[in-house]
Amino acid sequence: MKTKIITLLLVGLFASSCVQIKNDMSTNFDHTFTHTVFFWFKNPDSHTARTTFEASLTKFLENSKYAKTKFIGKPPKAVRDVVDDSFTYSLILSFESAEDQEAYQEEPPHLVFIEECEDLWDKVIVYDSQGINQ
Repeated sequence: MKTKIITLLLVGLFASSCVQIKNDMSTNFDHTFTHTVFFWFKNPDSHTARTTFEASLTKFLENSKYAKTKFIGKPPKAVRDVVDDSFTYSLILSFESAEDQEAYQEEPPHLVFIEECEDLWDKVIVYDSQGINQ
């Protein structure tokens, strides 16, 4: 009986911590300014290129002073005609302001990432957006 109670308490603590983590993540997204980047690799099937890119991008984002939300994605297999799954990676960042996004462009970790990875991609498209309630 004592083991069941302890187990239930541990499960409850774990569940409440998961809810807290989810809530913390959602509050980190700043609706003021988003920066969405799509990368098309020269050789999208290269394991070495993907490993290099992911390591460099992760290092950059861990050291960025400006980026708040930091999402790195890969396309799922598209099941609808309106979904473009032709890119190799996507990156979604949010910023407190357009000025922070401009500063991010020149921060050293960003410049190092570009230097380390620019030979990997064939094409990059960026979509910047400001929240409509600004």
